[in-house]
Amino acid sequence: MTDSELIVDLRGRLIETLNDFWDAVSEPCGLPEWFGRNLDAWSDTIETRGISEVIDSHDILIVHVDQQGLFGGNRQEANVLADIFDGEQNRLVVHGPA
Repeated sequence: MTDSELIVDLRGRLIETLNDFWDAVSEPCGLPEWFGRNLDAWSDTIETRGISEVIDSHDILIVHVDQQGLFGGNRQEANVLADIFDGEQNRLVVHGPA
């Protein structure tokens, strides 16, 4: 039996800020309008579950982003966001320049 994966591919989308990230993941992840749009809320959403029916209906969440903007350097908020992903059930994949 294989785990079901929710793959959110944000490559090609300009993500400069955490707000851009929330905008980008809101629809494909089925985030409710009341979602807190902060790192604690994201942690609760992907770690604890129970906030998004879309995420909850999959065993694994994989988010693909480009290595630019928010993810282009050693930005503190990007590092904290990346640390929320556990690398197993929840993965953030940062793609370098082609």
